[in-house]
Amino acid sequence: MTWSRPADDIDAALLRALADTPDATNLALAETTGLARNTVRARLARYESERSLRSFERRIDPAFLGYPLEAFVFTTVKQRRLALISVDLEAVPEVLQVHGISGVGDLLAHVVAKDADDLYRIAGLILAIEGVKRTVTSLVMGDFVTYRIAQLIGGRPNLPA
Repeated sequence: MTWSRPADDIDAALLRALADTPDATNLALAETTGLARNTVRARLARYESERSLRSFERRIDPAFLGYPLEAFVFTTVKQRRLALISVDLEAVPEVLQVHGISGVGDLLAHVVAKDADDLYRIAGLILAIEGVKRTVTSLVMGDFVTYRIAQLIGGRPNLPA
């Protein structure tokens, strides 16, 4: 999605504070950033309406829920069935996210499983979707750089009080 309004210095200060302490209250965010409480409240409401912030779900570790095995499934599909395939992939609970990609496949599905047998079952479900031509599954062997975004937040480190 392309944003018509990029983040400004106020957004940067507030987002840095949220990245450091995601559960902070509006008052705590105001004190940390030097912004007025009404400014914090208005910006958070704007983020909500713009859908600028991702869901809380990104913070939950699948292993905690009994899915310690992660994999990526590169999927080659019939292009004219792409929308229907996406709906079918969304119906598989173990599919966390699907990206449309170029290169080695058409879709990249991030999946989780309870164990190797469960991953085999999930890969079979994906391969059985009408329009899926081929899949290649790669296990996640380790996280060397975990999901992060705070380093992209621009602006001044702290706004004057």
